[in-house]
Amino acid sequence: MIIVTGGAGLIGSAVVQQLNREGREDILIVDHLATTDKWRNLVPLRFMDYLEKDAFERLLDDGTLGARLSGCRLTAVIHLGACSATTEPDATYLIKNNFEYSRKLALTALAAGARFIYASSAATYGDGEHGFVDDDNRIPLLRPMNMYGYSKQLFDLWALRQGLLDRIVGIKYFNVYGPNEQHKGDMRSLVLKAYEQIGTTGTLRLFRSHRPEYGDGEQLRDFIYVKDAAAMTLHFLNNLEAGGLFNVGGGSTVSWNRLAGAVFNAMEKPVNIEYIDMPESIRNTYQYLTCAETAKIHGAGYATPVMSVEDAVADYVRNYLVPGKRLGD
Repeated sequence: MIIVTGGAGLIGSAVVQQLNREGREDILIVDHLATTDKWRNLVPLRFMDYLEKDAFERLLDDGTLGARLSGCRLTAVIHLGACSATTEPDATYLIKNNFEYSRKLALTALAAGARFIYASSAATYGDGEHGFVDDDNRIPLLRPMNMYGYSKQLFDLWALRQGLLDRIVGIKYFNVYGPNEQHKGDMRSLVLKAYEQIGTTGTLRLFRSHRPEYGDGEQLRDFIYVKDAAAMTLHFLNNLEAGGLFNVGGGSTVSWNRLAGAVFNAMEKPVNIEYIDMPESIRNTYQYLTCAETAKIHGAGYATPVMSVEDAVADYVRNYLVPGKRLGD
């Protein structure tokens, strides 16, 4: 049995879909659907059971998870469920959901002898002062710029200080985009937001740069298509020798302008970008550059090239957004 927390989310549903393609259905999905349409991501997927996060956490607290698994041996926990809003102001909420819950689940998995793979975040790197190298020993040097990043950093630090990183795998996801992200609200990728804006107005609004070394729309990010992110995550399911933190990104930088251009091209529309001031509330914590160092994951045996931004955006727009499909449809 494989448990996938956050299994109805963007990355989680892609992981489950990939497991289905490999013939795996012995999956327990854990998530919090609430009033969103995230449930639609589950419809095409095949899995053995589903639990809401609160009910699942009660099983962890009561020590009755094994009984719920109906005698199935737990072989892996892929922990992707978290509050992923970089603007979330409630630090107590983030600590409970992103640190304490992760710690509890890691200990449960290890006690069962199960593989534990969890979502860290590129947000732990902060402004990149100490680089974007996924070296476990450099974790204490990092200075996240928002509370979301710090909540992820706390678990990385705990795992390091407990001496667990050689037994578990933490994935530092960079900017993931792709099908099944409609429920994410303001945290949806620029690709989805651009598709909606362009379809409505023919124009896309991007933040103006407030640093002289970057032109408007030339702020740089490392983007990774969700299909590639899922494949890189599952690389560690059976690669039991690998442990520690691993960047999952494209390994190169792409400007917002280039990403926007890819959306216009996929929609067969002329490029029409309007630049607007960045809100004061995020100017001091805005990352102008992120770029994943990917030598470590390649050294762990992952050799499949990632899709280019242009090819991935075209796949996303034409095969999912235009026909209104979800992964697995």
